[in-house]
Amino acid sequence: MWGKITMQWTGWKASPAWLLAIMALLLLAPGASAMRVAPMVLELTTTGSSAVGRIEVGNAGTTALPFETTITQIEMDQDGRLTETPAEGDFVVFPPQSLVPVGGRQVIRVQWTGPELRQSRAYYLAVRQLPVATDPNQQGQGGPSVAVSLLYTMKALVVVAPPNTQPRVEVASARPIMIEPPLTEDGVEPLPQEPGIEVVVTNSGDRYALMSGATWVVEGVDVTGQSFSRTYSGGEISQALGVGYLAPGGGRRVFRLATGAALDPNQRVTVRFTR
Repeated sequence: MWGKITMQWTGWKASPAWLLAIMALLLLAPGASAMRVAPMVLELTTTGSSAVGRIEVGNAGTTALPFETTITQIEMDQDGRLTETPAEGDFVVFPPQSLVPVGGRQVIRVQWTGPELRQSRAYYLAVRQLPVATDPNQQGQGGPSVAVSLLYTMKALVVVAPPNTQPRVEVASARPIMIEPPLTEDGVEPLPQEPGIEVVVTNSGDRYALMSGATWVVEGVDVTGQSFSRTYSGGEISQALGVGYLAPGGGRRVFRLATGAALDPNQRVTVRFTR
């Protein structure tokens, strides 16, 4: 769900062209997902046995995988932009560091130890691969060498809620729009705009909501005057929007969802959520 790759170079300072050639080979190399983290969403409560959860780190690569973990509390604005704050004191994570052998796995125990809560909170547990020590003075038969390592960081969403709290999700507005396609790395739009809807959702309850856990039903009238109805499964929503985290206590998110048909902006669009 959430991943990042960093590259570390040690040893000889090669020419820029040579380094670019190696980077291209790395991007084409197999094993680009050597680290496995599951589950990507961990739901905990503040008390009882459910205050403890487990996340598994697997090694599908060809070398041993050293890693360390960090915890940050997250705040998300209506467009899904994140602010992270260190929050190691709210959990006991064991082991905080480990070495996973090739083909092996390591279970990480995550236990809530934070304060009493009135409303739920959201965190990221980041699993960051550690670099393997290399000798920068190592010489190969052909002369100076360079060591290149791909370092993976994956983040699991950890949500913690007090017992007996519930979300209260409402649709504040829904309107037809044209959805902009994502930009490519060179800034060129690969696809034209596509018809969709913009849905503003709020949560006045004391518990978070994961909007990918609901079935979405969208109804309206298309531009030809025909009735429109489409049901999106949780899997489709997850693929289109991600987990759809919605904070408690007045949390607000703006979601943009493709419909496959242009809807009449002068007609009412309704969105409802079912299980």
